[in-house]
Amino acid sequence: MYGSVRVLMKVLWAQLLCGWVLGSELTFELPDNAKQCFYEDIIMGTKCTLEFQVVTGGHYDVDCRLEDPEGTTLYKEMKKQYDSFTFTAAKNGTYKFCFSNEFSTFTHKTVYFDFQVGDDPPLFPNENRVTALTQMESACVSIHEALKSVIDYQTHFRLREAQGRSRAEDLNTRVAFWSIGEAIILLVVSISQVVLLRSFFSDKKTTTTRVGS
Repeated sequence: MYGSVRVLMKVLWAQLLCGWVLGSELTFELPDNAKQCFYEDIIMGTKCTLEFQVVTGGHYDVDCRLEDPEGTTLYKEMKKQYDSFTFTAAKNGTYKFCFSNEFSTFTHKTVYFDFQVGDDPPLFPNENRVTALTQMESACVSIHEALKSVIDYQTHFRLREAQGRSRAEDLNTRVAFWSIGEAIILLVVSISQVVLLRSFFSDKKTTTTRVGS
């Protein structure tokens, strides 16, 4: 029994690692007035999916552009917070996708993207056979799909947590500056009132002029 469980875990970890190699997943910082491009070699007929989301910075938007090896634009969006695009490669070669923050003059962005190339390989070499899978093989496939769903959910919630933390820190900074400004204004008004009241109650010197006869 323990031997079967050990084999099952080895198969699952191997397949998960193979699945990760098929795609590119990255979180990077995009400075203001900057453009960052990435490249991926793709074989014709391969199904690909590009998914991105702006995690922090400004209005949480960025320009995205995807081109084939000949420079033809396959996807182009301006000032998007998040999006997903699926396509099938029509040519062999290096595909380029770029993220641009050139429209922003002072805020940098943190961008997450996941570029998936092709489908996951079958869990077993003979998974597509006509005969039914054994109970152990069916359990492996079910656990494998469940683990992939868990990874997707974890990524999604980590992005939401990072975005929420960024918004909270930005709000905290604004509240702090607003509080400092209010304190300075209150101090200036208080000093002005004290000076004004003292001027009301201060003794005024009177001068006497003698008229000569």
